[in-house]
Amino acid sequence: MHLVFISSLVPVAAPASGYDIANRVIADALRLLGHKVSVLGFLQPGHRPAHPDETRLLGTLEVTNARVGKLQKALWLKDAFVHGEPVSVAKMHAVTSSGIRSALAELEPVDGLILNSVQLPGAFREIFEAYRSVFVAHNVEARSAADNAANAEGWVTRFLFRRDSRLLAELETSLCTIADHVFTLAEADRAALGVAGDDRSTVLPLVTSVLPPEPQAARALVYDAGMIGSWTWAANRAGLDWFLEQIVPRLPADFRIAIAGDTGGEPPAAPDTVSFLGRVPDARDFVRSCRVVPLISQTGTGVQLKTIETFEMGLPSVATRSALRGISVQPDNCVLADDADDFARALVDMVGRSRDGQELDRDGRAFHALQLEGLMDALKQGLRW
Repeated sequence: MHLVFISSLVPVAAPASGYDIANRVIADALRLLGHKVSVLGFLQPGHRPAHPDETRLLGTLEVTNARVGKLQKALWLKDAFVHGEPVSVAKMHAVTSSGIRSALAELEPVDGLILNSVQLPGAFREIFEAYRSVFVAHNVEARSAADNAANAEGWVTRFLFRRDSRLLAELETSLCTIADHVFTLAEADRAALGVAGDDRSTVLPLVTSVLPPEPQAARALVYDAGMIGSWTWAANRAGLDWFLEQIVPRLPADFRIAIAGDTGGEPPAAPDTVSFLGRVPDARDFVRSCRVVPLISQTGTGVQLKTIETFEMGLPSVATRSALRGISVQPDNCVLADDADDFARALVDMVGRSRDGQELDRDGRAFHALQLEGLMDALKQGLRW
């Protein structure tokens, strides 16, 4: 079939964020199944499309709030109220309806659309509903916005998140209705979206690449524990705050912790045992320099790509139940711990064994192979509908 992958941001050559990784993997897996996949969407500045010859760009667009000024944020907010849409969806009106129709016409004949997440499909659903389609729900956006509202400081921010949550719920219901089938990244999201039946939805196990990971190699260990993420995203920041407030005080004074990634300004308060590194040259090299990876998610829906990446690399970890959502096979070098005391004890135990020379790493290629097989089977099953 000729499938058009409709996405706010197109799959890129060097994906870094969880959203970028999932986009690239799903599009590549569809190609592995023998389908022709064209891509339609925006390119974020500083990136290159993964498959330029098969990508129809709508333009270049920065969609990350932390990377734009106050004027752009105000314009997005204005557009959100003008169109009666969530802010993330209103950003898509950098292109017009006629621009979307023209781009689709250039790609004909089209057998079906892959409506990837809610943003671009939600902004122009009156155009896309004329085609056969499947909807890929990366997470339950309405629930994420509601969680952000609950944790927001100030009534204005809380009001805007509540508004987004209400409108996102309406859009998600609409996209699930017009789609022939829905793909989610976690089992719990099927029921949350109202598509729990096997004829309505299928869970996609994810990998970070359709190519297998590199074989395990010796590691130069620098830190006892380390994590990397986009800490400006509210769900990620909730996990980081929990780790700094609840876990770090329970760790020994000689326990060395490194946190990489953008914190959106001054790093949060932390003892001298915690180093904030900001952006690092190579995310994988950084994570491999840590004895244990804390997987600290406290909220959210969908799947945690950092969890999948950690398991593919074969690295030892301590994970909350939230960090394991969407994971069907938990490696034996991952310890589940939701309670703060249990989490801290597990970290101390694993780091102690590592310092004593015990080998805690595993071959992540086995995990990757199982996940990729599951992804391909799920895509085939869902596309049958």
